[in-house]
Amino acid sequence: MLTSLRYLAGTAGASGFGSRATAEDATAACSDLRHITAIITGATSGIGAETARVLAKRGARLVLPARSLKAAAEARARLLDECPAAAGDVVVMPLDLSSLASVRRFAARFLALGLPLNLLINNAGKFADRFALSDDGVEMTFATNYLGHFLLTKLLMEKMAETAAATGVEGRIVNVSSTIHSWFAGDDAVGYIDAVTRRKIPYDPTRAYALSKLANVLHTRALADRLKEMKANVTANCVHPGIVRTRLIRERDGLVTNTVFFLASKLLKTIPQAAATTCYVAVHPAVAGVSGKYFADCNEASPSRLGSNADEAAKLWRFSDEVAAEEKEESVHAGSFRLQVQSSNADRGLAFA
Repeated sequence: MLTSLRYLAGTAGASGFGSRATAEDATAACSDLRHITAIITGATSGIGAETARVLAKRGARLVLPARSLKAAAEARARLLDECPAAAGDVVVMPLDLSSLASVRRFAARFLALGLPLNLLINNAGKFADRFALSDDGVEMTFATNYLGHFLLTKLLMEKMAETAAATGVEGRIVNVSSTIHSWFAGDDAVGYIDAVTRRKIPYDPTRAYALSKLANVLHTRALADRLKEMKANVTANCVHPGIVRTRLIRERDGLVTNTVFFLASKLLKTIPQAAATTCYVAVHPAVAGVSGKYFADCNEASPSRLGSNADEAAKLWRFSDEVAAEEKEESVHAGSFRLQVQSSNADRGLAFA
């Protein structure tokens, strides 16, 4: 109850910020980010676009990957309208996160540019109202929201560690999750993915979305451990941006959705408020050295019990590593994905408790 009242009132937490802080508020102490190069996925609209706008306003160089180059070019044009000085510092590149091959192509092209990489914001998200499989035979929401970001991060970790060592500037990885991660109920997430893939159970879009966001939380935990093992000056944290109406739910636009959002309007954040926690964790000095944590309203918070489980985080990492392995890319299709999951469960004992 107290937490809810603080949220509604916008009461500041230990960080000095609360639910009503905006991205510009959260970055006011970071007015010069010209030394930062950032990749932001999902920056063509919504929270990602506001995150990109505020970081560009503070001087950061941005790389904007997008499935639609037209949408990315339009996002770039909007940024340059507000920040004309950023003309040479906003790069647009193609990336379809639902495709592992596309993720590999993007990473190779980015690394070929020879740019440093200080900040990776895994923000892009999809809510698939209808069942679909990615080109790799993976349920589309899980593939886009989690697996693509998992591989992208893995391919860029060394570059981030090298940049941090060369510049002395701490690298940061921010995974955008959601409080909805706690809605996933069950003790076998990998089994759920397999069952959905084979259509053995009805597709539940909300549960699929919750699972993908749980995976973001678990990924953050395991990623922080690996960065520590690498002795890299790079941190990894995840954030809940808050409840906000964006294009994420465009497939469910209609009378019912519009009515629900109207009735809940007092509980919603604006997009500038929703981008605040991402920006705070990405660049604020107070978060230096903090890794493996979950943030909401610009303050450290507690994820779900399952999201806090280090063993499950490690298991998901191993499973994801196998699914995303390059040599298996051609074999991971709807039929073979089932066999691979079953083999993984048997060999590695993968189960979510």
